[in-house]
Amino acid sequence: MSSGLKVFKKTSPNGKLTIYLGRRDFVDHVESVEPVDGVVLIDPEYLKDRKVYVTLTCAFRYGRDDLDVIGLTFRKDIYVLSTQIYPPVPDQAPKSLTTLQEKLLRKLGEHAYPFTFEMATNLPCSVTLQPGPDDTGKSCGVDFQVKGFCADNLEEKIHKRNSVRLVIRKVQFAPKNPGPAPKSETTKQFMMSDKPLHLEASLDKEIYYHGDPIGVNVKIINTTSKVVKKIKISVEQTTDVVLYSLDKYTKIVCSEEITENVAADSTLSKSYSVTPSLTNNREKRGLALDGKLKHEDTNLASTTILRPGMDKEVLGILVSYKIRVNLMVTRGGILGDLTSSDIGVDLPLVLMHPKPTDSTPSEEDIVIEEFARQKIKGEPDDEEEKEEEDKEES
Repeated sequence: MSSGLKVFKKTSPNGKLTIYLGRRDFVDHVESVEPVDGVVLIDPEYLKDRKVYVTLTCAFRYGRDDLDVIGLTFRKDIYVLSTQIYPPVPDQAPKSLTTLQEKLLRKLGEHAYPFTFEMATNLPCSVTLQPGPDDTGKSCGVDFQVKGFCADNLEEKIHKRNSVRLVIRKVQFAPKNPGPAPKSETTKQFMMSDKPLHLEASLDKEIYYHGDPIGVNVKIINTTSKVVKKIKISVEQTTDVVLYSLDKYTKIVCSEEITENVAADSTLSKSYSVTPSLTNNREKRGLALDGKLKHEDTNLASTTILRPGMDKEVLGILVSYKIRVNLMVTRGGILGDLTSSDIGVDLPLVLMHPKPTDSTPSEEDIVIEEFARQKIKGEPDDEEEKEEEDKEES
């Protein structure tokens, strides 16, 4: 099956409406975003005089169900686009069809209709804040969804039986031309010492991919009478919730403590390796993760890349990383660690996924797969979609 052109589909409970998408992830190239394009297959006899609409929504959810006294969760639609699919409206039909849409229209027949949404460039990427072990309800974060439904008009209540909801992701990949490798240095003068301690730290490159070890180069020039006993290297994730509460969370996602002895009037130049990953941070509530699709594992959130002059408030959640290098300096002798002090520097870290190899659609046969993800081992049943549909039905 893997040799064909894969297409994902999802059908309404009554079987009268089906949406087909060529992918779940849509790439934000900073200056532009890949269009969300697909095809809707309908049953015109079932519709009678009703219409079929498709919407694209970017929503921001912040707060858990149990935090509000009336049982509501804060949710804000950041961005909504809608189009009427049936009966066709000339002004709303796609001006040109993608190769995939053309193939699907030929395969599905006369009751299939294409749709294309051009997403704005100032929207956030999909981000999920990791819930704590005892948290219930839908996770906080930013999500995108495509929804198709039958109705007399856009304001009418949407019913579960004749609607389809597909959660997609907006993602960013590492740019092709990275900037210079970060470097930081500091010098500290201690009391009762006429010479300083100098710390310099640098990375091998600006951008690192998820799961790759990060090489941290450390240089210490100790001209004091004190002794450097330990080097601590930590990776911190900072999450700015800018849309609603202006909250800022900083979580340590990786920490290594190395015992080194840099005596008075001596130097050290050495490289160390750290690898931040979600595997070691499963229990940390509020950690930012790349937007999670149903039943799929994920990873630490990627660094948010912004265009110059972009309005940050509309982005909902911003994610950044830094590496902190700390030295524990002691006086030595009998007092030892009782008179220890710290000296440290910060290095900005860009953590992202590499851009996948471009693949041009061929003339291969279309392979259709159900949109729902396979349940990963050890993951509880996902009730999010059922909860959302029940709210629409009520």
